[in-house]
Amino acid sequence: MRLEEALTILTSALPGLRDRYAVRNIAVFGSVARNEAGPCSDIDLLVEFEAGQAGGYFKFFTLQQELEALLGLKVDLVTLDALKKQLRGRILAEAVHAA
Repeated sequence: MRLEEALTILTSALPGLRDRYAVRNIAVFGSVARNEAGPCSDIDLLVEFEAGQAGGYFKFFTLQQELEALLGLKVDLVTLDALKKQLRGRILAEAVHAA
């Protein structure tokens, strides 16, 4: 999947994701953000929830499943807090936010 296609899908889905999951922001990083994704690539997404609204594992994994259905790809979903310290700077530098 190309970055532009992913951003189009995510941008159109964002209002519903905000309502159902309290998603504040969602961004693409990794091979899709760099336009280096191959036919078997997954998509890496960084999600930020509204303050105090993360909702636990069930909500997180339900969101992941919904994103996989929307994008038609395996989704690696991470939160800012879950980023490994040594990767954080690189991921934030290449992250492309959906509108």
